[in-house]
Amino acid sequence: MASPSSPPSPPADTSDSTPSFLDPSPIPSSPSTIDSLPDSAPSDTISEASTSDAEREWKESLEQLELLLTMVVVPYAGKYFGRKCAYWGWAKFMEWKYPVTIEITSPGSFKAAGAVEAAATL
Repeated sequence: MASPSSPPSPPADTSDSTPSFLDPSPIPSSPSTIDSLPDSAPSDTISEASTSDAEREWKESLEQLELLLTMVVVPYAGKYFGRKCAYWGWAKFMEWKYPVTIEITSPGSFKAAGAVEAAATL
């Protein structure tokens, strides 16, 4: 092994023993060489590449959908249904504790108000 202070030795001349990419040797066209080539067609390689691209895009789409669910849909639904549960529980408590009747006169506007309240701080 050479010490770190000595200059590296020049590489051995290997141009005769190994083929170079700059000066390729001619490809023989004998039938035995053609028979030994792989059976896969270039279209197989292209379809594998496009399959992997499609698979990668599919996984990215799933990740984006998962982020949408965890960052937007689940918190909004939890807040909405949590408020509904709280209003229901409060109404049941008030009916039990005091002699009052809780009536929602317009269920559609009550639901809309709950949805707006839930989305107000998101």
